Amino acid sequence: MGLASSSEDSEARRAPEDFEDMAPGKRVVCPPERGNVAPGRPGYAADDRFGVLNESRRPDEWVRTTCGYCAVGCGMFIGVRDGRAVGVQGDPEHPVNRGRLCPKGLTEHHTLSAEGRLTRPLVRRRKGGAQEAATWDEAVGSMVVGFRRLLAEHGPESVAVISTGQLVTEEFYALGKLARLGLGLRHYDGNTTLCMSSAVSGYKRSFGSDGPPGAYEDLESADVILLVGANVADNHPLLAPRVLDNDDATVIVVDPRVTKTAMVADVHLAVRPRSDITLLNGMIKVIIDEGLVDHDYVAAHTEGFEELAAHVQAFPLERVAAECGLDAEQVRAAALAFGRAERAFVGWTMGVNHSVQGTETVTLLNTLCLVTGNIGRAGAAPFSITGQCNAMGTREAGGTASLPGYRAWDSPADRAEIAALWGVPVEQIPTERGRAYPDIIDGVLEGTIKGLWVIATNPVVSFPNRARLEKALSDLELFVAQDGFANPTTALAHVVLPAAVWGEKAGTYTNAERRVSRVRKAVEPPGEARADFEIFMAVAQALGVDDQIYPGWQGPEDAFTEWSRVSAGRLCDYSGITWERIDAAGGVQWPCPTGTAALAGTPRIYTDGVFQTPSGRAKLWCVTPEPIADAPSARYPFLLNTGRTVEHWHTRTKTGKVAQLEHLAPEAWVEVNPADAERLGVSSGDQVRLASHRGVVEGLLVRVTAIVREGEVFVPFHYDERCVNRLTVDEFDPISREPNYKQSAVRIERH
Repeated sequence: MGLASSSEDSEARRAPEDFEDMAPGKRVVCPPERGNVAPGRPGYAADDRFGVLNESRRPDEWVRTTCGYCAVGCGMFIGVRDGRAVGVQGDPEHPVNRGRLCPKGLTEHHTLSAEGRLTRPLVRRRKGGAQEAATWDEAVGSMVVGFRRLLAEHGPESVAVISTGQLVTEEFYALGKLARLGLGLRHYDGNTTLCMSSAVSGYKRSFGSDGPPGAYEDLESADVILLVGANVADNHPLLAPRVLDNDDATVIVVDPRVTKTAMVADVHLAVRPRSDITLLNGMIKVIIDEGLVDHDYVAAHTEGFEELAAHVQAFPLERVAAECGLDAEQVRAAALAFGRAERAFVGWTMGVNHSVQGTETVTLLNTLCLVTGNIGRAGAAPFSITGQCNAMGTREAGGTASLPGYRAWDSPADRAEIAALWGVPVEQIPTERGRAYPDIIDGVLEGTIKGLWVIATNPVVSFPNRARLEKALSDLELFVAQDGFANPTTALAHVVLPAAVWGEKAGTYTNAERRVSRVRKAVEPPGEARADFEIFMAVAQALGVDDQIYPGWQGPEDAFTEWSRVSAGRLCDYSGITWERIDAAGGVQWPCPTGTAALAGTPRIYTDGVFQTPSGRAKLWCVTPEPIADAPSARYPFLLNTGRTVEHWHTRTKTGKVAQLEHLAPEAWVEVNPADAERLGVSSGDQVRLASHRGVVEGLLVRVTAIVREGEVFVPFHYDERCVNRLTVDEFDPISREPNYKQSAVRIERH
């Protein structure tokens, strides 16, 4: 089966003479929030000093694409000279970022030529032996033979796949078919379970389906913007200008830390960790008591209001203030502002999702919007701000938490429909999703799962309780790692498959507002590395199932065409989207059924108040807060919080190789409140040891700061050498299976 290169229109690649203002050495000076952007159109490449174009690095052409970091989905150009990426530039015509880029985006071209790229397949030919260079045929062959042996001897429970949110949608769709049909696996999940599964589960419980209802433009028209556990200034920087530019909105931030986002808010509700459920119940009670419920909307479009109204009576302001550590009048004022707003927007991210009650907290945020009628209208939405560049693509098309198109595993009708679309017997479609990511790790430790294929993720650094994870990987009979970079996970693998990364392959990403954008190949992958799509096709060919699961496919566009047809009639309908339409619109928001008039698709869902539940009504859930399991004690008196910093991405497999970003944030630190620092006798710049029930991290630099309250500490999660996941608790949301990264008891020890 051959692989054809994707077609590119004339606008995708542009010669440098199209940009007359690209004078060598010209410096761009602009406000930090606008990024390094020339007015009006792309034209400046970023060299090692940001914003200075050196003649020797002048691009031969610019390739239009979409950023491969977070799910904001910024449009950008890659500058190419002599086959190498030499610069990047924000796309001023892209509807998401309008030419702006964050520090990671401004240096993204450096990742393509960074040290540590995997360039040849590797195989461990002897047990306990070193990884040795191999041909693609040998590497794929040993993987297929090994997995087939395990499946034949131990059944479909014995092999699992853990994927990512970093591939293009076409690759997710291809991988889902390969895992479920080609290999016949029961257990297939992705690292999106570590960040977005609680949002997915919360949407399903409230609305009957996954899918963020709103759009970024809602931030610009909202009267009140409530951000809960969402530090967009660090984590989604190109959403921050949309918040800051709305001068008419009251911005309320709910976060235990005084984050950069909290610093620019009108109101900061500095809640104690895990008290957000109490706060939201209390706010709903105020809204009900003050007559601010949209009773017409509630009566027509929801169910469960009477039970909810009775439940929240247990959350008077006095209780809320005491449990949350807030002033009662501040809580009341925030509730009144939200309830009285004509258009109220709720945004959240990992501060909500990373909890054993993440799913239930999401349902409360949805409920807050439902009881006030803030859904399906401009400026009004409960909006989960997605983490990875294409987490939405895998949620829709990948076949992990649901069958493609948000079809339910336990629905006979949905299984029959997808089987007919794929042309396979319905018996080939599993009746349940199988194990989620943490349960796959449990299965390895139990001995049930003996083979594992990990794709574009680094669980050794990113999974909670690292010691337990490392034990699991060491127990595997066959461990295959597929990645663009060497990392602590690939170092443990029996087979390593070198993959192309962003900038080296083509397809689409879907961002947090359901906007599908193009991803284009600008340069060739290094050495023998291949696009993930090509790797999946090679594995299918080695299995002898390529014609059955990839009928007539030559490249990623064929997968997109099939996926569009499979999604038809579903909430996430892509059937009216083509690569050409995406190019013309600069990005298309689903649902976009065939015949959709608006070129850019549909900005909002649930505008008619009809939901994906059996009754067509949204469900209002009653939620009671639970205590923290790993609570501070005399031995471990501090509560650890973890999170991101703007300079780095996940486990630094990419950003850790970029000199500019490493210079800004070269090593991990721990934030300690001044009162705690005085008691411990530590100062900023000191090195300390953090310990928990699970492990120890040495050599953390102290930052004494009132950003964290007394009794709490914060450590970024990006660093392998000082890996905070040696400390975190392996406790998971019972519904979504998302880890509770945010509350672990630790102690601080001076060196």
